[in-house]
Amino acid sequence: MNNMVPDPYVNQPMISDFDYEPNRDQLSVVVKYMGKPRIEKWILGQRGPQHPALELDRITFARYVTGTSDLIIGMDLTGDEREQLYLLKENKNLIPLTDSPEHVHRYGGCSPDGKWIAWSSNRRNQAFLDIYLQCLETFEIHLLFAEDGIFSVAKWFPDGNALLVRRANSPMDHDLGVLSLVTGEIDWITNHSDGASYRDVHFSPCGEMVYLLSNKDSEFYGLACVHLSTKKLTWLLRGNWDFEGLAYHKETSLFAFTENQGGISKGYLFDLKQGALYTWDTPMGVITNLTFLPRRKMLLFQLNGPEHPQELWVLHLPTLQTQPLMKLSKSFIERKPIKPSLLSYRSFDGLNIPFFYYKPKKTSKKLPVVIYLHGGPESQSRASYHPLLQFLLSKGYAVAVPNFRGSTGYGKTYTHLDDGRKRMDAVKDVISMVDWLKQDSSIDEEKIVIIGGSYGGFLTLAAISHYPQLWVAAVDIVGMSSLRTFIETTSPWRKWQREMEYGTVEEDGDFFNQIDPLHHADEIIAPLLVIHGVNDPRVPIGESEQIVHKLKQRGHSVTYHRMEGEGHKLVNPENEITVYSMIAAFLKQCIGKL
Repeated sequence: MNNMVPDPYVNQPMISDFDYEPNRDQLSVVVKYMGKPRIEKWILGQRGPQHPALELDRITFARYVTGTSDLIIGMDLTGDEREQLYLLKENKNLIPLTDSPEHVHRYGGCSPDGKWIAWSSNRRNQAFLDIYLQCLETFEIHLLFAEDGIFSVAKWFPDGNALLVRRANSPMDHDLGVLSLVTGEIDWITNHSDGASYRDVHFSPCGEMVYLLSNKDSEFYGLACVHLSTKKLTWLLRGNWDFEGLAYHKETSLFAFTENQGGISKGYLFDLKQGALYTWDTPMGVITNLTFLPRRKMLLFQLNGPEHPQELWVLHLPTLQTQPLMKLSKSFIERKPIKPSLLSYRSFDGLNIPFFYYKPKKTSKKLPVVIYLHGGPESQSRASYHPLLQFLLSKGYAVAVPNFRGSTGYGKTYTHLDDGRKRMDAVKDVISMVDWLKQDSSIDEEKIVIIGGSYGGFLTLAAISHYPQLWVAAVDIVGMSSLRTFIETTSPWRKWQREMEYGTVEEDGDFFNQIDPLHHADEIIAPLLVIHGVNDPRVPIGESEQIVHKLKQRGHSVTYHRMEGEGHKLVNPENEITVYSMIAAFLKQCIGKL
């Protein structure tokens, strides 16, 4: 098959991660060029990166070892998400630290003296994550804390004698505790009765309390502090949306964070001493990785928007002016990327469902429309760059991206509206999206396409099997065809999290049998394209193969593409171009000439 999606749509240079080393006033930046990640050292004030760069496969993060130019980096193997840790010396020597490819490793930071790192892993039991310490001089590994559960390290204490650790009670409910390196015991500091999360933790200058973002007893995340001695949480600032990405500068008591306003980031600075709140502007997009550079009176951040793939930006603190730190993105060979409108529609029960609506520019014909469904389900479609959607827009498709019930970003109540046996209400939200689109006179209601990935793939299969008459074509990417078999086969350490969302086979197996697309495959009318990574650890490839087999048995039009060397997400740019081109060709075949 000839590639329909041109290279520039996919192979945009992108900043995927960075870290700041204040003693040397330099950045370590993970940049993807032509889809290949490499680590660059950027000396601030210079026009370009320090050469030579180091190219490595599957880099997931890079963090400085305290007080040095050495880096701890993470890499997985062909999308299996079993991250391994490495020490990258300043002389480019790469030293494996974990070397246990059958296990997951989650990095937990470096000690204040730069001699130890902490991480969590499922080495003891595939279903649980314990806490480990590792010496960076001898590379010896010590099991510090083991208990059945999912534990991770949020922060080292400033004196290096304890870790602030997180226990996941469910995907949306956590506790923080103080893990002593002397006794190996944990003192939990965030006891609560209802679901609550705590993230982006920073110690106060005196070390007697922590600043963080939490949604304890609240619909949305706000800025709070927890006094370690009394375990009391005190609110400092709250709003009507989730706060995200908290950064803190101890010397000035200045906080930086963003507010997730319906999927679009808005930047804020909060002066704790003066109680003053300032805002700053960026183009439409999603802001992550806020980092203060106090010596330069700057705040760095990553910005990913519909019109500009992810780049590194700077906020000049004295003026509150923003600009890209270094322009990386290439020009497009076709039309300029399109940014969406943020709208909402009423679902079957009157609930307002927010969505992003993209429309091609200057068209007189009725438009075919793609409904694109995000995964999760505890996730959110954001105003960020998506090469497939931008290509489809350039070819004359409209694109609607709903944040159906169950999505994050709209409060805890909204996120739990699809839990357990309320699963099909999310499918009904998608059907109500179709009803709304049919009221738009510019849309061709005979040419409505549905595309979804992961949980969005499940919704796609559920929509075309339970409401088969609505669709001209459908694309399922790494989706679940049966909640029953998915829960039975997903990675052990993820199983309990998914059961908290979907239910268990023992208690809800009858419900799964009623709704699973696999059991309604005979009702499907729309031609279907199914795509799945062979190494997917989240949704095993059998989820796709079983429904493809069933459809082929009855002679239904189904195309199946196994992605070798890929997991749950596309990483290799050649595979991205192939898959997106396959989707474009499939839709062209189903819809005809636009």
